[in-house]
Amino acid sequence: MEQINLRINGKEVQGSVGETILEVATRNHIKIPTLCFLKNCNQTGACRVCVVDVKGARSLVASCMYPISEGMEVNTHNKKVLEARRNTVELILSNHSKNCLSCIRNQNCELQSLSKELSVRDNMYEGEKTKLTYDDVSTGIVRDTSKCILCGRCVSTCSQVQGLGILNYMHRGFETKVGPVLDASMHDVNCMQCGQCIVNCPTGALSEKTHIHEVIQVLNNPSKYVIVQTAPAVRASLGEEFDMPIGTRVTGKMVSALKEIGFDRVYDTNFAADLTIMEEGTEFIDRISNQGVLPMITSCSPGWIRYIEYEYPELLEHLSSCKSPHMMFGAILKSAFAQRHNIDPKNIYVVSIMPCTAKKFEITREEMKRDGIADVDCVLTTRELGQLIKVYGIDFGSLEETSFDQDMFGEYSGAGVIFGTSGGVMEAALRTVYEVLTKEELKNVDFVACRGTEGIKEATIAINGIDVNIAIAHSMALAKPLLEEIKQGTSKYHFIEIMGCPGGCINGGGQSIIPASIKNLGIDHKKLRAQALYEEDSLSKIRKSHENTQIKELYETFLGEPNSHKAHELLHTTYVPRTISIK
Repeated sequence: MEQINLRINGKEVQGSVGETILEVATRNHIKIPTLCFLKNCNQTGACRVCVVDVKGARSLVASCMYPISEGMEVNTHNKKVLEARRNTVELILSNHSKNCLSCIRNQNCELQSLSKELSVRDNMYEGEKTKLTYDDVSTGIVRDTSKCILCGRCVSTCSQVQGLGILNYMHRGFETKVGPVLDASMHDVNCMQCGQCIVNCPTGALSEKTHIHEVIQVLNNPSKYVIVQTAPAVRASLGEEFDMPIGTRVTGKMVSALKEIGFDRVYDTNFAADLTIMEEGTEFIDRISNQGVLPMITSCSPGWIRYIEYEYPELLEHLSSCKSPHMMFGAILKSAFAQRHNIDPKNIYVVSIMPCTAKKFEITREEMKRDGIADVDCVLTTRELGQLIKVYGIDFGSLEETSFDQDMFGEYSGAGVIFGTSGGVMEAALRTVYEVLTKEELKNVDFVACRGTEGIKEATIAINGIDVNIAIAHSMALAKPLLEEIKQGTSKYHFIEIMGCPGGCINGGGQSIIPASIKNLGIDHKKLRAQALYEEDSLSKIRKSHENTQIKELYETFLGEPNSHKAHELLHTTYVPRTISIK
């Protein structure tokens, strides 16, 4: 590719045709601050924080948008540039709520960090503020426009990554806001509740609805038996809440912290992931063997379930009827566990630590209740767990590693661990389906065709004389073409895994927030977190769900067999078409 020579701050550098000043500067370790820019997602130049001085240009230019040219001379930090940036941030702050001490993003806010870097201290532009909207009606997401800086990241994420366009600009001039149509609540529109808008928002304009204090109250209620379960992806992100490197696996420390907080039992949702494979794998075998509805599509991601219920309700019969793993676990805890320990299910309180904001909606579904008792009572995100640990004054970094409680539900396979990555559910299912159908031992359990985060993954796997065509998609922008093929009757696939978030649960809307400054460096946090899960899988003594001895015991003593009548009562569910209900 043709190389272009230019100078930045007097330093001779090179770039390629089509690159921007920001790209070349970043690669050469020259820091230009950004606010609205988000690599491969939002490149609008709207905030003007990244302006630089280009010799010969009529005015300062946005480095995130301005292409380099031969012989260009750029200054990124002269007096003119610094004054412009400072003035821009002061103007943004003039319409900002500035309640930083109580803000959920305090000390993890890009606007706050930028203000500190530019030494902005005074309120230079006091006056009227745009009329705010505070929407906390939805179960998972809170929208506070008093903290919105109109950067457009959430708009681009919703439209480009998820292909929905729930969020957009409304009104004009000083009255401009970002939100759903007619400034409606996110509860009343076809929002997935996936939370990708949250993890890409630079401020506290979008956040999860927190339930930390509800959990604290229950922990202090002697009449409640409080059980906590943690999703596989949480262990690969929680450490980031305590300044550990991205993708640090903190399984043992996490368990120690939960026990120190005071939960009566600490279990791993991976056990229920193995249970899910037994149910979902059996369901798939039945469909492919008895001319059932194909392709069968996984149903573990509640954001994805909301999407299909709104956008493709005519395809609901293609969904697996299995509940997601943590909901299955909740149902088992309030039946088998309650029965063995002689505890009234009404007195068991189940807390799920999840990488997902949509799980907060999932637990409210009527289909997830039995005799009026919810399978799971509360969901905390990875971020909320980090905050809960800090509330209890626990020095997370110094904790010794301990194991999950081993009674009844302490065993899990490596297959359960990789549920947290895109392709993990498919790979885990294939490990079991292959052995059940062929009656042969699977020597190599690593289905590498299922791994990775680039585009739609597909493969054909020969199982017992059947060529099983599989596809894996993560994010609704990737899922939509697969759904259109099913709708048109042209799909060649037998089994499809769909996850609501790019990269799967490791990049869920409830995971630790990584600043855009890190993402813009090209650091693939999804890959780093996924590596932590694949590593734990490779180190596991058992790597196939059907070899979990406690799963076998559960079927022998309580459920009977996979897809039995009792299993369907507890572990399976139904779905409902949904429509927008703007009031």
